[in-house]
Amino acid sequence: MARNARTLLVVSLLPFVLQACVVVTVADAAVTVVATGVKVGAAVVGTTVDVAAAGVKAVAGSDDDEKN
Repeated sequence: MARNARTLLVVSLLPFVLQACVVVTVADAAVTVVATGVKVGAAVVGTTVDVAAAGVKAVAGSDDDEKN
């Protein structure tokens, strides 16, 4: 009889455990999406800075290559 009660307890608690797994999975997916967004945003900012620096060098006539 004790074995049946234990089995019933495990089976009745199983949906709650699975719901916790779903919550963790959804939270992990949300963090991944945010991290990817930050990574893409940083790449865009980095590219913008590189383009702006190249434009400044072109306008200012920087001769860094000729100094060597």
